[in-house]
Amino acid sequence: MSVRAGIVVTGTEVLSGLIRDANGPWLSEALRSFGVSVEQIVVVGDRPDDVRRALDFFADFDLVLTTGGLGPTADDLTAEVVAGWHGTSMVLDEALEERIWGIVNGLRKRIGGEEAPMRAGARKQAHVPVGAVVLEPKGTAPGFLVGSSPLVAVLPGPPRELQSMWADAVKVEPLASLLASAGALERRILRFFPLSEPQIAATLRELDEGSLPFEVTTCLRRGELEVATVYRPSEAAAYESFEAQLRARHGEVLFSDDGATIDEVVQRGLDGLTIAVAESCTGGLMAGRLTDLAGSSAHVLGGFVVYSNEAKTKFADVDPTLIEAHGAVSPEVAQALAFGARSRFGADLGIGITGIAGPGGGTPEKPVGTVCLCVEAPWGRDDRVVRLPGSRADVRDRTTTVALHMLRGLLAQRR
Repeated sequence: MSVRAGIVVTGTEVLSGLIRDANGPWLSEALRSFGVSVEQIVVVGDRPDDVRRALDFFADFDLVLTTGGLGPTADDLTAEVVAGWHGTSMVLDEALEERIWGIVNGLRKRIGGEEAPMRAGARKQAHVPVGAVVLEPKGTAPGFLVGSSPLVAVLPGPPRELQSMWADAVKVEPLASLLASAGALERRILRFFPLSEPQIAATLRELDEGSLPFEVTTCLRRGELEVATVYRPSEAAAYESFEAQLRARHGEVLFSDDGATIDEVVQRGLDGLTIAVAESCTGGLMAGRLTDLAGSSAHVLGGFVVYSNEAKTKFADVDPTLIEAHGAVSPEVAQALAFGARSRFGADLGIGITGIAGPGGGTPEKPVGTVCLCVEAPWGRDDRVVRLPGSRADVRDRTTTVALHMLRGLLAQRR
């Protein structure tokens, strides 16, 4: 059975962009693991009519998830709107009120606050749609499973609370049975570097993408090309044929066939080796990216942000005559930075980065986006001068991607 699902994200702060929606994508991926493909995510403000219109949009779906609007304030109306939309009313659950008050009162004793308004907030959150299944609070707000055709799962807005409540909700009827009826979905992600969007578009046209029994999505992310596919087990043979044809055309730039990011691929490849960084235009982003993943302390020893010429000399031991002869943005200085990082930290590998991120500072010989990189190891070295497009933020971020792929190539040489 195919289960159609949609998500309604409520919150004027999300709609206005003050807060980025983390819940919609998270729930979409969580549903995919149960074989449910989300068809739409709708973001609405904290206005009853807007929430009702969103529910109307999903009226012929099997499952709707709502997030947010379950707090103690006057604009937290999601449960009430869902109840009315499903033709039922709200009723006070006194036992639930006492459980919520126990949580709220514990917070009040720690952080302070007047009892009367906090007690009123607990009472408001204890109103339940008649006939709903209550999901116990993970903060102060309970969630609910309401109605059928569609079943509406009313979940809290704070991501930590939502994710914890979802783990309980999937075990509760009728949601558990609905998810069990969905079957299974497989997802594969292939990552390529370098490969442009026009190139992959041409390939997909050659393969007659429209005739495939599954959907293929492509995304250029941090300078890398990602091809993502979701398919059912019955479509596995068609997928394997599709992947084989992609490999035949672009296998030389396929760096991940299991969904791993370049960050994860590099971390696996380091395998006991240590690394240090001396970076200029990236301003610490390279070291930050190397340490984003858990377990990075096993291989990242440290780094220098050497933005000024004096810092390059003082901390990374760059000979000032190199800077005078070639300029701070030069392959020679990048090499010196990589060597300096290695020697100062006693690391196996060193990364040196210097460039012009913009928007000013470029010259005809070295325009904005010019970056010199060096990755050095005892068994070899990779030097590159690249011209990266985009804004200052784009240049800095893409520089770290280039450096990681240089590092991946150097680690491959060791094997």
